[in-house]
Amino acid sequence: MRAFLAASFVVLITTSSGVTANDNSPSMSQSPSMSVPTFDAAAEYRAGIEALKASKFADAKKSFGKVLGIAPTDANTNFLAGLADAGLNDFKAAAKHYERAVKSDGKMVEAHQELAVTYLKLGQRDKAEAALAKLQKLDQACGGTCENAAKLKDAVTAVQSALAAPPQARLETQPSLLFASADGGDHAYLEAVGLINEHRYAQAITSLERAKAAFGAHPDILTYLGFANRKLHRYDVAESYYRQALAAEPKHKGATEYYGELMVERGNLAGARAMLARLDTMCTFGCAEADELRQWIAARHDPAS
Repeated sequence: MRAFLAASFVVLITTSSGVTANDNSPSMSQSPSMSVPTFDAAAEYRAGIEALKASKFADAKKSFGKVLGIAPTDANTNFLAGLADAGLNDFKAAAKHYERAVKSDGKMVEAHQELAVTYLKLGQRDKAEAALAKLQKLDQACGGTCENAAKLKDAVTAVQSALAAPPQARLETQPSLLFASADGGDHAYLEAVGLINEHRYAQAITSLERAKAAFGAHPDILTYLGFANRKLHRYDVAESYYRQALAAEPKHKGATEYYGELMVERGNLAGARAMLARLDTMCTFGCAEADELRQWIAARHDPAS
């Protein structure tokens, strides 16, 4: 597949970065902090984090609400929106956001912890105990050897302490998402590009999730998540990411092309042709994305295979 560029200006990554495109993987050569979609979901996400740090909970709620408008199931954004709601003492709203977070990412330790504590604040002890049971199950599955081993044990202990304390007890946390830096997000993104070029898609997804923690629903990150999941034959997951990318940036040529290719792989040629028509509209004088998708439709599969 040819490379695509997804923003209004181009900054090429030099070969010293170790990131190159090959015929079988996409390449967006801008790091997320340097490209800006029409609706700047990444900027709103970062603004929400800064507002949370400054205890400006209403501002944080507003920013995360905008991001959730295009990525309603994103676990990180739902979790942070829950923190904003909790800061405003709206614990019912906070619980709903935490519930969505753990539904999207069942291994999100901090969301499970905050959900349990929020249930206690709402007087729903049975639900808090059920949330604790899920944390304990994760801890047992981890067996003290997984990446989140220490975090899991701390969360279990914290919730047990809250259950033993008076109902008004408050639990303060310092979620790692609040300290995800733009530089760290860019590094994770570029690392993911290299992993995709090496066809190491599962590892690339891990790096992309770290980038998403820093930038939120950035269309380039979402498109890569769609691509990597598609290569692992997780077609429903891939489609969800492509849809989110196009919600964030409706004219994102890369997401449009790759969504069309996914449709070809699933036998939906009519849908693929609709994506091609959108590309032809965007590319007045033609573009590589449209040419590539046209070849996919003609071959009814990856023309390189």
